[in-house]
Amino acid sequence: MSHISKRFRGFLPVVVDVETAGFDCHSHALLEIAAVPITMNGEGKVKPTETIACHVEPFEGAQLDPKALEFTGIDPYHPFRMAKPEAEALELIFEPIAEIIRVQQCSRAILVGHNPFFDLGFIKAAAKRQGFKKTPFHQFSTFDTATLGGLAFGQTVLARAAKAAGIEWDNNEAHSAVYDAERTAELFCHIVNRWDWLNQE
Repeated sequence: MSHISKRFRGFLPVVVDVETAGFDCHSHALLEIAAVPITMNGEGKVKPTETIACHVEPFEGAQLDPKALEFTGIDPYHPFRMAKPEAEALELIFEPIAEIIRVQQCSRAILVGHNPFFDLGFIKAAAKRQGFKKTPFHQFSTFDTATLGGLAFGQTVLARAAKAAGIEWDNNEAHSAVYDAERTAELFCHIVNRWDWLNQE
């Protein structure tokens, strides 16, 4: 087996991380999105592909929780963010994922995340808000690296699970969507490849 469409029941795993201005996906602003599609090499090992990312402008009427902004260090209106309107940002993320789904002969994407209900909730709320009839992602099924990290290493915190897997972790870079998505992708691939290797013994 060397094709990703055969590994996860036709789904394309896509690691997603979002940074937001709070916890309520319907009222708090979506500020950053990063997505890392997962494919497979000729040896049947899963691997991260190129990261797709975008900074997002707060939607009209969005709430911005000062505590959330302090935690992430994001200034939503800083001109150097080069943020895009929410609808444009979603298109920038969705279109290349849809193309990879087509090329890899998958049925749709499945969101991989660390506590992914949060990321999927914000993606779905933003898509509905902007009039998207559908997204590339399964509407409710996800892969949770918090659960996988607990199974593989006894660690459910992303930083601790990553370190247990031998993945370098920089606390100064954490809480950006790109950094967290890329480390989560490494963790997911490490655990899946380790499981597949153990099953070959």
